[in-house]
Amino acid sequence: MTTLYTQRRGERTGSVPAGPTHYSAYRLMWMLVTFDLPVETKKERSAATRFREFLLDQGFERSQYSNYLRLVNGQEQFETYVRRVGANLPERGDVFVFQFTDRQYENIVRFSDQSRRKRRKNPEQIALF
Repeated sequence: MTTLYTQRRGERTGSVPAGPTHYSAYRLMWMLVTFDLPVETKKERSAATRFREFLLDQGFERSQYSNYLRLVNGQEQFETYVRRVGANLPERGDVFVFQFTDRQYENIVRFSDQSRRKRRKNPEQIALF
């Protein structure tokens, strides 16, 4: 099981226990924003570029030209980012937002250069701080 491991700086906040925190691979989610935006006019190209830059500013990483990924910590954070994406949509075009758990992400099958790529192995532990 993939575990996200964080260490706080010795601070206690509210009811959160001091020390390391572990997150389940079923709680951690990947968020995929994929879009098809018109780019026929200068205004449309500018809107598409602003949308891509917005996603990068929000911590998404580009996996392909119109696909951006981000790891989120649970459903609430996912909903927060969905609202942000919704508030920054370009005037025209289609935008889709997908969510899947870290466990499901690990099982994605990828083909590249006409052959199947080796399955991605998530690290046993991710240290954030």
